[in-house]
Amino acid sequence: MRILGLDYGSKRIGVAICDELGITAQTLATVTRKNRKQDMEAIAEFIKGYGVEKIVVGYPVMLDGTEGIQCEKVNRFISILEATFSLPVIRWDETLTTKEAEEIIIRAKVRRKKMKNVVDKLAASLILQGYLNSLKP
Repeated sequence: MRILGLDYGSKRIGVAICDELGITAQTLATVTRKNRKQDMEAIAEFIKGYGVEKIVVGYPVMLDGTEGIQCEKVNRFISILEATFSLPVIRWDETLTTKEAEEIIIRAKVRRKKMKNVVDKLAASLILQGYLNSLKP
């Protein structure tokens, strides 16, 4: 089963995909947000191109476990995904994934200029991998 991982942000959406066996997540792309219609069209291309059957979206729960304003924004985005694609959408705790992605990129010595193009899709991959790991017995 192919699962799409998304890291939703106000300016960009990081995109990752899992392998056909659902074992590993790979970075795929970073979608620069324009408007709802174009955002959904970009996501639709990934869904069609990879035969996606489920979507995992990073859910920005605060460190104390409460939901804040960002969760409200992500919930609206998830509602749009569900209405547009009729696929199951899973909320997955993304606590500290962007920070982890930034640390990985810094260790890899990626220049700061290129960092913003990589961090969102890497965060999406980390979110998706966390979900995939939770499915293992």
